[in-house]
Amino acid sequence: MRVAYDVRAVREQFPALRREQDGRPVVYLDGPGGSQVARQAMDAMLGYMEGGGANLHGAFATSVETEEMISCCRREVAAFLNAAPEEVVFGQNMTTLTFALSRALARGWGAGDAVVVTELDHRANVDPWLLAARERGAGTRWVRVDTRTLTLQPEDVERAVDGAAVLVAVGLASNAVGTVNDVSAIAERAHAAGAVVAVDAVHAAPHMPLDREALGADILTCSAYKFFGPHVGIAVVRRELLERLQPYKVQPAPDGIPERLETGTQNHEGIAGVRGALEFVASLGRGAALRERLVSGMAAIEAHEAALAAELRAALREVPDLTLYAAPEGVPKTPTFAFRLGNLSPREVCVRLAREGIFAADGDFYASTLAGRLGVRDSGGLVRVGLAPYNTREEMQRLLQALAGLSRGRTSRASGV
Repeated sequence: MRVAYDVRAVREQFPALRREQDGRPVVYLDGPGGSQVARQAMDAMLGYMEGGGANLHGAFATSVETEEMISCCRREVAAFLNAAPEEVVFGQNMTTLTFALSRALARGWGAGDAVVVTELDHRANVDPWLLAARERGAGTRWVRVDTRTLTLQPEDVERAVDGAAVLVAVGLASNAVGTVNDVSAIAERAHAAGAVVAVDAVHAAPHMPLDREALGADILTCSAYKFFGPHVGIAVVRRELLERLQPYKVQPAPDGIPERLETGTQNHEGIAGVRGALEFVASLGRGAALRERLVSGMAAIEAHEAALAAELRAALREVPDLTLYAAPEGVPKTPTFAFRLGNLSPREVCVRLAREGIFAADGDFYASTLAGRLGVRDSGGLVRVGLAPYNTREEMQRLLQALAGLSRGRTSRASGV
């Protein structure tokens, strides 16, 4: 049974939506760069700090409570991603965690090995692996993006992934153009070749239910600030891999799992906020078990966003002089839209949208290889707008009206009117 979705009730959970510009509510379409924060996450962070924070391993109450809070959060993240609590690692952000993982994994790499990355990915799931491979004398291979379909081709995956591959890094969804990759098929190929699979789910996590087991990921990374929480990075590392890793860390630091990858003191109030963000998601779902509520909550978000996205995608294609960069119909996509508008630079488009109280982003969004392949990296990249659980049909109309005005303005100037 589909859970009823009340977007106005959802909006009440996001205090930032009260912000106004020139007497009108602002429209947050910059979610792919970081969502707004749910009230539950804010309350959880404040509650932790008001109760008294502490470092770990102490005999006193606040230290014990901090350890219990982190343990609870591991269990809840594990339910969110369908993993085990002892496989959940927290860190500063996804990029920092991936650098730590790449250095630890690369200790066993050498000449004759190959690391496989893709042209569609955010560079946080590319450069840590490339740099580690270079330091160990291993080779590197790229899975190319088809610039017509904005997809990775199965035959190119087969070309790149063979018995020499020791690691295959792939994004579940493109943070720039929204393409959702067939990660389970890629993982099957990689595992048959004996390679470790590292999946970047940062962009996907706010938009769809995630299942580490179904994806076949050995490493799955995401960031809470994309799914309605604070800036905390998360990595889920398959237990048998985590147990054999030898990470770079100080000698007295814990060597058990998963703490062996958590160097230094963690962001405890941020971890408390992760629990609050997941509480928000679960509040949208149904079920007796937390995993059931989280999955159905994310499914409700996905359905709401998909309905808006289909309308917006069709409408954007009707805006004169707007070039939409999107995979064809039938290819799964997140509600993320990348485009250029005539000869206006992406920055100029975003500046003008901002004057209307519409917040959108421009650039290559660290998907710089993709931007280069599309021929837009040196001319300002792309305009990117993305939907979130709190966006409405009325906000989409405001965006389309603003873009139509920009398009008409271009036409008038070009004709000398």
